[in-house]
Amino acid sequence: MLNKVGLDPIALEISWNGLKSITDECFLTIMRSAFSTNIKERHDHSTAIADAQGRLVVQAEHALPIHLASMAGLMTHILDQYGDTIAPGDVFIGNDPHVAGGTHLPDINLAMPVFGEGRLVGFVANIVHHADVGGAAVGSMSGGLDEIYKEGLRIPIVRLFSKGVLQDDMMRVLLLNMRLPEERKGDLNAQIAAARLGERRLQEFISRHSAAYMEAVFEDIIRRTNLRMRAAIAKLPDGEYTFCDVMDDDGAGTEDIKINLLIRKSGEKILFDFEGTDRQVPGNFNLTFNATQSAVCFSLKALLDPEVPNNHGIFDAIEIRAPLGSFMNCVAPASVALRANTCQRVVDIVIGALAEALPDQAIGAANGANTSAVFAGIDPRSGKQYIYLETLGGGMGARATKDGKDGVQVNITNTSNLPVEAIEIEYPLRVDEYALVEDSGGAGRFRGGLGIRRTIRPVDHDCEFNGVGERFRNRPWGIFGGTAGLPGRFLLLDGAGGEESLPSKANRIRLTPAMAAVIETPGAGGYGEPRERRPDMLADDVESGKFSPEFVAFNYRK
Repeated sequence: MLNKVGLDPIALEISWNGLKSITDECFLTIMRSAFSTNIKERHDHSTAIADAQGRLVVQAEHALPIHLASMAGLMTHILDQYGDTIAPGDVFIGNDPHVAGGTHLPDINLAMPVFGEGRLVGFVANIVHHADVGGAAVGSMSGGLDEIYKEGLRIPIVRLFSKGVLQDDMMRVLLLNMRLPEERKGDLNAQIAAARLGERRLQEFISRHSAAYMEAVFEDIIRRTNLRMRAAIAKLPDGEYTFCDVMDDDGAGTEDIKINLLIRKSGEKILFDFEGTDRQVPGNFNLTFNATQSAVCFSLKALLDPEVPNNHGIFDAIEIRAPLGSFMNCVAPASVALRANTCQRVVDIVIGALAEALPDQAIGAANGANTSAVFAGIDPRSGKQYIYLETLGGGMGARATKDGKDGVQVNITNTSNLPVEAIEIEYPLRVDEYALVEDSGGAGRFRGGLGIRRTIRPVDHDCEFNGVGERFRNRPWGIFGGTAGLPGRFLLLDGAGGEESLPSKANRIRLTPAMAAVIETPGAGGYGEPRERRPDMLADDVESGKFSPEFVAFNYRK
């Protein structure tokens, strides 16, 4: 079955699919046993398998691209810190972006070693976005937090289980410092169950084959992924490509934060150089290096070979330079809670830089955000605290052959929009409106996707609203003549017919049952000259209510 270049291709394909099924089963285990709606309904979690060197080998089908480098970083820190003391039955936990390989504190990583034939052969890992991990603001993701100490509990790499025994004192420390400890415990138990399941499934894999066979499979998956990625890179025209874009603000006084990118491509080699990007900022939109790595790897994979597996082979095919202490490679105690918004902008920038070289693959700028809304209060039905956290989708950029999708999570996120029924059953909240935002997609031969509008009010109690938005000032641009999509916005309805605009980083807004918060997410940019859009498509746009007659008359003038 083994040959000079690796495993027999058929055996490798069967084994690879078997490993993927293990990560998928672990993913479903978390989804079906978690307590919080952010996981069981929105699926804001990922699962993976790594080899004994900590290299990511397989990620679940529905895992989030933004978690790619974070899980790999966790394993590296485990090996560096614990080395030869790692034992069967251990479960490691960590979340800190600066010392534990995480990308922000709400994402708690778990990893469990897998031993076979007396040696460490790999890890199973998972990551879950918890609705709250303590800190200065409910939900641990409000804008304006200017140091990581305010963002929640920082967990270095520690053993949660030692040789199969729960370290109860560690669990008590964790739960004491997080809001809704019962919910947090339920979500952590879901992660623990998934880790144990993954470890058991890999033991079954070893018993059918051998530890050496599994190690060979791991090595060949990474090697072949690397070769495939390098082959895709080689097809890209040699040269230099540049692009620059800005973030609206950091919620702490810094506006128009510049991200500058130079891509240098030669043969199978490609360099992403962020020299010229602004320094790290006080507010919590900074990226650690592994977050930048996740965004860049996703972008290039999506443009060149979307079917290439997510694993360490991609990392090894791409070189990234980001100055230490910059917005793309921050250092402690930089705050990072809202890093997903910045990752989304990195994706836009990579696409913008390579659009001329890859016109058939490039798309208009997507909503470029991870618009978040947190509602928190005391549930009058139970007298207990609740936290409703959601990040809402928006427009997807128009493509060379199709319109952009409406109201979806894009790029590095892969979560669902929470159903209205789930919100109203789980929380003392009412959704007055859930709709697409008319005219929010950019015009073009193919139009950009539309943003989402949600209007939510508390029922029989007062609550707090915190919202964070991006592309609320700098609109998502179009390409090849397409126009920009609409920016997002937050509004406050006062119950008497009045309407007040809220800042893009809206903190601690008090709502009574007579009031409501309106969340409108950005649209997306169009593709191609608007005059080239077919008349029948324009008629459908107006009939569906996606574009108003006035919008069409203004943007599609011949």
